Amino acid sequence: MKKILLLIALATFIPLQAAAQERWKEGIHYNIIAEQATDKKQVMEFFSFWCPHCFNFEPLVKSMKAKLASDVDFKKVHVNFMGFTSSQIQDEATRGMMVARALKKEEQLNGAIFKYIHVQRSNLTSLNDIRNIFVVNGVEPEEFDKMASSFGVNSLVQMNNKNIAQYRKHVSGVPNFIVNGKYQAVFNKDRNLTQDDMVDLVVWLSTQK
Repeated sequence: MKKILLLIALATFIPLQAAAQERWKEGIHYNIIAEQATDKKQVMEFFSFWCPHCFNFEPLVKSMKAKLASDVDFKKVHVNFMGFTSSQIQDEATRGMMVARALKKEEQLNGAIFKYIHVQRSNLTSLNDIRNIFVVNGVEPEEFDKMASSFGVNSLVQMNNKNIAQYRKHVSGVPNFIVNGKYQAVFNKDRNLTQDDMVDLVVWLSTQK
C-alpha cells in the first residue's frame, strides 16, 4: 500500500515540476549569476528601508517566508548605496536592523522602521532615531545601547556589508532577490507578473541547484 501511495505521489510531483520548469524561463523570469549554487538553500532580499517598493513588498516577503521549505534560510540584506539619504545613515539603519535580529524581533522592528519612514513620513537622521523607535516598541534603552555596540551586532553588520560587496554588480536596485547564490529573480513590469507569481518564482528558485 505504501509503495502504491509513493508511486501516486511521484506521478503527481513530476508533472508539477515539469509545469514549473515550463512556466519559468532563464533570461526572462530569472538570471543565472554564478556557476554553482550555495551548499545551503537561501533567499537573500536586498532592500532599503527608504525604498517605497520595498515597503510595499513586505506582505509578499511574508508570503514567501511562509511558503519556503523549512531548510531554506531567508535573510534580509540592507543596502547602503541608495540615493534617498547618506550612506552613513543607511549604515546606521543596518545596525538597527541587526540589533533587531539579535533580539529576535526583526520582523516587528523592521516594520516599525518602515512605518516611521513611509507612514509617519519622518526622517531618520541618526542611530538615536532608531533607538527611539525601538524603545517605543518595547526595547529597553539600556538593552539597545548594549546590543548596538556588541561584538555580535558588529559581526552581523560586517556580514551584511560583505553580502552587498559580493553581489553588488548584480544589484543596482531594490528590492532584489538572490536565491541559492546562483539565481536572480527578474520582476520586469512588462512580464505582467502578479504578486502571487513573484512569490511562486522565488519559492521555485529556492528548489533549484
